[in-house]
Amino acid sequence: MGTIVTFDLYDEDEPSEGVLSLLREAIDVLHRADDDFSTYKYDSPLSRLRRGDVSVEECPSDVGRVLELCEVARKLTDGWFDPWSLPGGVDPTGYVKGWAAQRSLDALRRSGIRGAIVNAAGDTASFGGPQPGVPFRIGIIDPAATQHLACVVESPGAVATSGTYERGYHLFDPRTRQPASRAASATVTGTELGVADAVATALAVAGVQALPLVEALDNFEALVIDYDGTFHTTTGFPAVRTGSKTSN
Repeated sequence: MGTIVTFDLYDEDEPSEGVLSLLREAIDVLHRADDDFSTYKYDSPLSRLRRGDVSVEECPSDVGRVLELCEVARKLTDGWFDPWSLPGGVDPTGYVKGWAAQRSLDALRRSGIRGAIVNAAGDTASFGGPQPGVPFRIGIIDPAATQHLACVVESPGAVATSGTYERGYHLFDPRTRQPASRAASATVTGTELGVADAVATALAVAGVQALPLVEALDNFEALVIDYDGTFHTTTGFPAVRTGSKTSN
């Protein structure tokens, strides 16, 4: 998947061998996802699928499952998220990174620890909190001043942000099949990181016009930051501090 993933575990005691074993299992989940879905590895199942060397049915079952989930996300976003529209063939990276991190977190849930965060290049899947009854708070970078935070959110389990302020113009408009971004950044919070990741990508491409699509989703909220610094949020966006002018 071409990215860095970190783990933060929270508990009263030093991690036991059982916890460390589950951490290794969580890491293995990510390695398997990278083996299956990497577009950088010539012989990965996804690379072979993109070249037409194999069919979906000949790939590992997770490949077909993720593509099914991508189709669901495409419908949820009215086509603003569309892995089939990208140059070079189908590329579910905008979904699979969050999906893999979420599955990795699921392995840690069995550990009995107080809380954990899986951070996949700034997109986070989490459970519990740093203290009993205290949710994790995630800082959202100000796209106009990346050494500062635009706001802080209380995580309901998944927080994903998309924009061009770090990686440049890597986002594509499925309608024009050209690089495009109508928002400085878009953040989506929710209960599942794969969905949040895909919807954040869609919002970054479409801009504020797609915000009603998130408003219609159960258990997901969103923030769009315009290039002029204006905030646009869904009604339940869980910000606990903001630093710019806001529009609901």
